[in-house]
Amino acid sequence: MQYTYGKEEKLKSKKLIAQLFEKGEVLKNFPLRMVYLKIEHGFKYPVQAGVSVSKRNFKRAVDRNRIKRLIREAYRLNKYILYDNLNEPYIMMFIYLGKKMPDFSLIDDKMKAVLQKFVNNQSNSIESLGE
Repeated sequence: MQYTYGKEEKLKSKKLIAQLFEKGEVLKNFPLRMVYLKIEHGFKYPVQAGVSVSKRNFKRAVDRNRIKRLIREAYRLNKYILYDNLNEPYIMMFIYLGKKMPDFSLIDDKMKAVLQKFVNNQSNSIESLGE
């Protein structure tokens, strides 16, 4: 698997983002919140992901951009957790909830935890449907 985060992996469609926030489910691992939705999006990658940081908590754009960059990098390095365990296509959004500037090690640890929690939830729901 390649450790890339290319154009087709990014969630950009306003329609898909609106659907995600209307019907999506939420997983939290402070300071990250992941909203996800199982949906056919027609791209070659099984997951399309987006990143968001609140303007209310970080007034300066440089701070928001720095946090988004950290989250995208943590996702890029840890997306193998998803790709190794998913069969269906998903869209997801990672939202930073904290009020302080994080360091990369915190974001990386929380990203691993939230992705693992997501995979465990999906495998549990598949097992419960099979019974």
